[in-house]
Amino acid sequence: MEEKTLSTDEAILEELKQIREHLVPKEEEIVEAPKKRLQRIRNFGDEFIVFIRKYKVLGLAVAFIIATYVGLLVQSLVDDIIMPIFQYIPGLKDLDSLESWQAGPFFIGSFISAIITFTIISIVMFIIVKAGNKIGLESD
Repeated sequence: MEEKTLSTDEAILEELKQIREHLVPKEEEIVEAPKKRLQRIRNFGDEFIVFIRKYKVLGLAVAFIIATYVGLLVQSLVDDIIMPIFQYIPGLKDLDSLESWQAGPFFIGSFISAIITFTIISIVMFIIVKAGNKIGLESD
């Protein structure tokens, strides 16, 4: 019985040696691994550059930033230059007073104020785009 256990232990030891051989990378694999990793990084970089160019991400980012500040400029033009003109129209001295108008549970004054603001901003944007097209700034 002692002899049987010994041969089983030897068989297990031999099996473990074979597993180790499969797990330890060969020298050529150790040298090639950094090259493959570097090549994958380069491929990823190339794909990223193609993505940036194909979808014009840089131009999109610039357009988004400019659009944000043009929106602020238009909002300031409407709030600070155009809306004060409404003070001289009877009944619309203060558009904020519209917000208190209610019809039952509905705040229709706030909605009317939003419609007036939207209409004015739309007209101002229309005028800006029309003027831009006239001087050669196409807005395709």
